[in-house]
Amino acid sequence: MKSIPMLASIGALALAGTTLAHAQTYGPEDEGRRFNDGSRVVCEDVEVRRSTSDPNRVGGTAAGAVIGGLVGNQIGSGNGRKLATVGGAVAGGAIGRNVQGNRQEASGDRVIETRCQRVHR
Repeated sequence: MKSIPMLASIGALALAGTTLAHAQTYGPEDEGRRFNDGSRVVCEDVEVRRSTSDPNRVGGTAAGAVIGGLVGNQIGSGNGRKLATVGGAVAGGAIGRNVQGNRQEASGDRVIETRCQRVHR
């Protein structure tokens, strides 16, 4: 009875090997390569975002909102002070998000990669 599980394992490995044989990857050196079925390899440059620790810029938004709220709280008195605090927090959050986005872009969080694929007619 041990032979049935063994045969099933061998069959699964053979199927996996066949699948992997067809999963071909192509690089820039293959660009323009043509195949008998009429397909060819096409490459294009794609902007890719590298993983960052804060892709949604939450840190910059929060810091800007806190600073903006503190500055807004220094203006006016009574209800005017409350309104200035809220307005400062909103404006500071928007500015903080923008600043963090500019810093991430400047620090190279996005790169250009050449990706190639086989295109069928």
